[in-house]
Amino acid sequence: MDKAKGVNKKKYTLKEKMKAMGPGIIIVGSFLGPGTITTATRTGATFGYSVLWAVVFSVIATIVLQEMSARLGIITQKGLSENILYIFRENKILRTITIFFVGGAITLGGIAYMSGDLLGTSLGISNMTGIPTNYIAPFIGLIILGLLIFGNIKWLEKILGVLVATMVTVFVITMIVVKPDLAEMAKGLIPTIPEGALLNVVALIGTTIVPYNLFIHCSNARDNWKKPEELVLSKWDTYFSIIVGGIITIAVLVTAATVMRGMTVNSAADMAIQLEPLLGKFANPFMSVGLFAAGFSSAVITPLGVSYVLAGLLGWKQDKSDKRFFYTNIAILLLGIFGAATGFNPLTIIILAQALNGIFLPVIVIFLVYITTSKKVLGEYSNSKFAIFLGVAISLITLVIGFQSVIAVIKSLIA
Repeated sequence: MDKAKGVNKKKYTLKEKMKAMGPGIIIVGSFLGPGTITTATRTGATFGYSVLWAVVFSVIATIVLQEMSARLGIITQKGLSENILYIFRENKILRTITIFFVGGAITLGGIAYMSGDLLGTSLGISNMTGIPTNYIAPFIGLIILGLLIFGNIKWLEKILGVLVATMVTVFVITMIVVKPDLAEMAKGLIPTIPEGALLNVVALIGTTIVPYNLFIHCSNARDNWKKPEELVLSKWDTYFSIIVGGIITIAVLVTAATVMRGMTVNSAADMAIQLEPLLGKFANPFMSVGLFAAGFSSAVITPLGVSYVLAGLLGWKQDKSDKRFFYTNIAILLLGIFGAATGFNPLTIIILAQALNGIFLPVIVIFLVYITTSKKVLGEYSNSKFAIFLGVAISLITLVIGFQSVIAVIKSLIA
C-alpha cells in the first residue's frame, strides 16, 4: 500500500501534463455548447449578477464529480455504468430498477440536449442567412449522422482546444473592457434565488454538470490511463480544462449582466450585443461562428454519451462494432432532429434541455459519490473525508434544486 501511494506521487513536467490532456477537453467541449452561452447570457441580462454563485458552484461541483468519475475509470478499468451495476450485483430487483431509471433518465436528458445542441448550432447559421433554425437543424443532424457512421471523435480534442482558447480570450477580455461592478459581483456570490430565477439557476447547473459527461469521462479516462501513478495526469487534465470552461461561463454571464441588463434575449444577434464593446461590427459574425462551432462539437458528443451509458448498463461493447451501441447513437440523433424541427423558440428549448438535465442530475451524482466512497470498489483510492463531504454537499444541493425545478419546468411549459 505504501508503495502504491508513493508511485501515485510521481512528478510530471508541465509539458508532460499538457501533452496528456484529452478527456477533460472533451468534457468542456460537451458542456461549453450553445446551451451554456444562451443560459448564461439570458440569466445575466435578466437577473444581473445575482446568481453568479450558481456558476461558481457548478464549476466547483463539476471538478469534484468529474475527478471522481475519472479516478473510478482509471482504478477499476470499468465504466461508470458497470460500476453502478457492480454495487447492486447481489440484488436483482435494485439492479433492474437502476438500469431502468438511470438508463431512462440519461436517454431522455440526452434527447433534450441533442435538440438543444442542434438548435444552438443552427442559431449561428440562421443569424447569418435568415433561414429558420428548424430548417437548418435537420440538415446539420444529417452531417453529424455521417460523422457518427464514418468518423472518429479523436480529432475533436485539438479543435475543441483551439475553440475554447479563442472563446476564453474574447469573452474574458470583453468582461474586462466593459468594467463590471465588482461590489455587485461580490454580492452575486451569496446564494440567493430571485423571483422567477429558479429555472435559470437549474439550467446553469444543468448546462455545466451534465449527467452523461460523468459516464463519458469515466470511460475515456479508463482508455487513456491504465496505472494509479497516472492519476495526477488525469487530475491536471480535469482541473485545468474545467476551470477554463468555467471562466468562459462566468465571463459570459458577467458581460451580459453589465451590457445587456434588462434586455430580452431572443436570438443570436441579441446575444452578440455583449461582444460589441470589444469586437464592434464583428461581434455578430463571431457569435454566429462560435455558436455553430460550440453546438456542433457538443452535438457530436451527445449521442455517444447516451450510448456509453446504455452499453455499460446492458452489457454491450462500447464501440461501433456492437450494432446496439451504434443504433443507439443513430436513434438519439434522429429523436433530437425531430425535437429540433418542431418550430419552437430555439432558445427556450435550449434552456429547458439544461433544466431537464438538472432534474436528473441528483440521482447520477448520488450513485457516483456512493461508488467512489466504497472501499470495496476503489480501496485506498476511495474518496477522502473531504471529498466525501463535498460529494454529499453537492448531492444534497442538486437534490433540493432538482426537486424544486420540477415545478418550475411544469409551470414554464404550461405558460
